[in-house]
Amino acid sequence: MIEDVKAMCEGGLGTLAYFYFDFKDSSKRDIRSLLSSILVQLSDQSDESWSILSHLYTTHRARSIEPSEAALTKCLQDILNVEGQRPTFIIVDAVDECPVTSGIPSAREKVLNLVEDLVNSHPDLRICVTSRREQDIRMVLEPLAPRHISLHDQEGQKNDIANYVRFVVHSDRTMRRWRPEDKELIIDTLVGRADGM
Repeated sequence: MIEDVKAMCEGGLGTLAYFYFDFKDSSKRDIRSLLSSILVQLSDQSDESWSILSHLYTTHRARSIEPSEAALTKCLQDILNVEGQRPTFIIVDAVDECPVTSGIPSAREKVLNLVEDLVNSHPDLRICVTSRREQDIRMVLEPLAPRHISLHDQEGQKNDIANYVRFVVHSDRTMRRWRPEDKELIIDTLVGRADGM
């Protein structure tokens, strides 16, 4: 999907920013990392966006402080409000890998609140958010989308998962020595419990 949207945007039909949350990388698990990445990507595609981000940087550099999450959010809102710009596409992958931390609001709640604010304040924004079907995420995202797509129940998704698990089981050096019935048991168990992921 990202490659298709990227090709469309490279043809001058829009701007694109995307971000992957990653539980293994602490620098990719919160709203600050999401906003910073999106801002840099969008500012690289438009002179107006670059000016807005440059102003934020200059203002905070003069005071030797990092911009707050609120300042980063306002900068994104300002970029999205630039008149006459091409459609903006934002893709956020794996929101479920943004942790539910002890803070109030949690890191995940902050991201979900941002998505909700963006959808409500920018009706022309094209935003795609992917996640496992976790209750807190579904409660925020489902009312926002007039139509949401779940790949969890799609036959193609299930086949992709089965093919991947089968490949790993048959290509792993240790598992290659297992009995065929043990390999099939592992494949059946993993595919059966994958729940579309």
